[in-house]
Amino acid sequence: MADAAAALDASVIAALRDAEEKIYVLRGLKVMLAQDLAALYGVETRVLMQAVRRNPDRFPGDFAFSLSNQDVANLRSQIVISNEQGKGHGGARYATMAFTEQGVAMLSSVLRSARAVAVNIEIMRTFVKLRNMASEHADLKRRLNALEQKYDQNFRDVFTAIHQLMDEPKPGAYSGRGIGFTKDN
Repeated sequence: MADAAAALDASVIAALRDAEEKIYVLRGLKVMLAQDLAALYGVETRVLMQAVRRNPDRFPGDFAFSLSNQDVANLRSQIVISNEQGKGHGGARYATMAFTEQGVAMLSSVLRSARAVAVNIEIMRTFVKLRNMASEHADLKRRLNALEQKYDQNFRDVFTAIHQLMDEPKPGAYSGRGIGFTKDN
């Protein structure tokens, strides 16, 4: 374990602090893009993709998928990615891939380096942190809704009482009984 942590240099540790910003939601899944993962692992994107293509059985559709044009359009509005093909020079020659949490975990087994293992451990911690934050957010939302309902009822009761006090007394509603002690008691 200590060897894997020692394999991370200061620049990788700094990059991992920003890993949370590199997790996007596509198709309802939290994913990381191939180019972001390659940068964290310290390899070229083509090397990472080559390792994935050589091990297709390790990356089923729920671990990794190629981005559709719609996915790319969604990402383009959120982050800066290459120009569309056919417009200008440069850009990706192959469809960008997105990796789910399970796909990211599988990458360390195909890259086979101490750095890949160490980076994967930190990325997994980031995914867990995000999952915990989402769970806490859902719990907080549920508690706020419960408080809102409770206080809505309390305020309704208070306003009803205030309205009753503000209403004009109805004629004949007075029973004629006075306030205080009477001789009957």
